[in-house]
Amino acid sequence: MSLLNVGARALLANQVALQTTGHNIANVNTPGYSRQSVQLATVQGQFTGGGYIGQGVDVQTILRNHNELLTRQAAMAGSTQAADVVRSERLNQLQEVFSGGTSGLGAAITDMMNSLSDVVSSPTDITARTVALTRMSETAGRMRSAADRINEIQYTVTEQLKSDVVKVNSLAQSIAGVNEQIARARGNGQTPNDLLDQRDQLIRELNQYVQTTQVPADDGTVGLFVAGSQPLVLGTTATTLSVDEATQFPGSGQMRLFFNRPGATPVELDDNMLGGGEVSGLLRFANNDLAEGRNLLGRMAQAIGMTMNAQHKLGLTLDGQPGKDLFAVPTSMPGYSSGTGAGTVSFTDPTKFAASDYEVRFTTPPAGQVVRLSDGKSTAFANLADPALQNIDGLSFNLTAAGAAGERVLFKPFSSAANNIQALVLSPRDLAAANPINAAMGTSNGGTLQLAGLKATGLPNPPGLVLPANANPAAVPPILGGVQLRFNAGPPVTYDALDRGTSPPTTIAAGQPYTPGSPISINGWQITLQGTPKGGDTVTIGNALDPQYGDAYTRNAGNASAVMNLRDVKMFDESTMNDGYAGLMAQVGTRAQSAQYAADLSTTIAANLERDRTAVSGVNLDEEAAKLIQYQQAYQASAKMLQIAQSIFDSLIQTMGR
Repeated sequence: MSLLNVGARALLANQVALQTTGHNIANVNTPGYSRQSVQLATVQGQFTGGGYIGQGVDVQTILRNHNELLTRQAAMAGSTQAADVVRSERLNQLQEVFSGGTSGLGAAITDMMNSLSDVVSSPTDITARTVALTRMSETAGRMRSAADRINEIQYTVTEQLKSDVVKVNSLAQSIAGVNEQIARARGNGQTPNDLLDQRDQLIRELNQYVQTTQVPADDGTVGLFVAGSQPLVLGTTATTLSVDEATQFPGSGQMRLFFNRPGATPVELDDNMLGGGEVSGLLRFANNDLAEGRNLLGRMAQAIGMTMNAQHKLGLTLDGQPGKDLFAVPTSMPGYSSGTGAGTVSFTDPTKFAASDYEVRFTTPPAGQVVRLSDGKSTAFANLADPALQNIDGLSFNLTAAGAAGERVLFKPFSSAANNIQALVLSPRDLAAANPINAAMGTSNGGTLQLAGLKATGLPNPPGLVLPANANPAAVPPILGGVQLRFNAGPPVTYDALDRGTSPPTTIAAGQPYTPGSPISINGWQITLQGTPKGGDTVTIGNALDPQYGDAYTRNAGNASAVMNLRDVKMFDESTMNDGYAGLMAQVGTRAQSAQYAADLSTTIAANLERDRTAVSGVNLDEEAAKLIQYQQAYQASAKMLQIAQSIFDSLIQTMGR
């Protein structure tokens, strides 16, 4: 009987080994499956006077080949990879918005500014004026198109965030369900290998969307925590997540992940605490990368619009009317408050704009600081009327109410500036190409004075442009009109500025030094002279609409030249208007390149860790095939042992029956 029992145990043990090996082979392509192996143990021998006689073998357990550390590291690395890859993909989409070539925004800006050269060459040519206005309309259209594409990216990111959160909630619920099954199965003292594999795989899938911290419990369940401390899965209970606008700045468009505690107010999770996962990568892209793209585009639209508007309004149209705004751009933007603080931000100097959002943080109200979020630079203010608020990066912060200590007001001055920009001047006659002033050298000048430049600047503002007075021959004594520069022989050479709008003329400035090629600025206009004057030489600057000059202004293109020359003004981080778009492309491209590098690196790390995990837990078909032969031979030998035992037992029965 003992031999029969030994054979039966061996047969059953090798059958289990064959079944386990077959199970491994069947699941070779199953994601997350961990190779299983049979643990055999010798049955305690029977004591006799001649020693212990062996009783065979029993299956002790089915071992799951698994390394907890490698599994967690692989899940963590996969989470980081998912965040980096999705951010890189989205940044590539953003980079496509700011493409180069003839169809890009940069080419449109260059064509717009260059088209004014034909107007300068032929101020009365209606065709040249029409082409210039068409180029302005095309530039505004491409800016709106770029803004629309950014809005589309924002929409798809928001939808992907919502979809990812639905998947997170579903996976969390599944993990809670598997936790319950594992806790029940652990009651029999054995490890439910396949359930553990299922849970690990679900956790890996969950970490693709949001990074979790795992804490095992004594009953076999695993708790999953997000953002450091929020229990997404605790035992057999799962809590949901949601994505929505930030509660601190309603209406600002900033997205946040919320932890929905049962029966309590949702907890807004800190983006910096989320770690990896697609949700973290998408939030980082939406709140940082996409915001910078909006600000870069909005700053360009606002600066170009404001600069060209200001210069255009200083000129005269073909009908002798002052110019109007060329582009529709906002004059101020409201703030998004986290409490009682309130205010607006207005635009003052487009050459100083920084592509950034700003926060007003109240420390000891009404005192606080304005923080530029792009780099953390802060400007302190003592109260709401502090002059320091009026000149920060070309912006004026007009605070109307102070917030409590710790409260903030978010300002996004450039985020929507390009959304509705459009060209406002449609008629070619309304293009203000002419200077509102003219200049003439004295007829009796004996020096080498030459006119090098003349334009209206409107600076300083206030008071802005003050045109020279018209002549009035009927007055007694007659009023000559204009402003006259009268030079005094040197050295050094100086000049007196006389306002001839009164009789006798009044002195505006006396004894001013003259330097050839240096601009002379008076009353919001600027004249540049070359050459050396003699004592008594004069230059007269007159009102272009003075009747004594007739319609000479219609053949003047001084203001069109001034608008065209804006292309060389530094306004985008020391880049000119013409080069500003290249700088924008470089900034977005640098982010995209950096994100691609991070994605490649995290992908490599994740692949290496997954390879290490698979080396421990994965199924090797060659190894399993060898085990099949081994266990098959053992099974056949066990069967042969039973056959021999049966034969011996039959012989014994026959002998005993005689």
